[in-house]
Amino acid sequence: MEATAEHHERMAKMTFSSVYPHYVTKVEKKGRTKEELHQVITWLTSFSDKEIQELIDEKVTFEAFFKRAKLNPNAHLITGVICGYRIEELENPLTKQVRYLDKLVDELAKGKKMEKILRNG
Repeated sequence: MEATAEHHERMAKMTFSSVYPHYVTKVEKKGRTKEELHQVITWLTSFSDKEIQELIDEKVTFEAFFKRAKLNPNAHLITGVICGYRIEELENPLTKQVRYLDKLVDELAKGKKMEKILRNG
């Protein structure tokens, strides 16, 4: 599926705080924990638990969220399809970063081992 300019704009303006509760619900429904979710978010972005909570409280957009993040150097190893998009084919950097996060949450919810989710080269 080809991502449109409107799709990229929608991703940029969406707030992390609006999506975060869905991430928590998704992983907890599958027997994983909020702590594991935070471990995945921290691996990708380098945000601490405290910083994650501050970003939620500030209601930052994904654009601001990823501008502040220090993306893990191995993030490019996150590949595959999520929400109908092949991650490695996305050209918009922000959309790709949001889909990285979606993919990691999805893998966590699917029961993948943490060492597989946290790609270390």
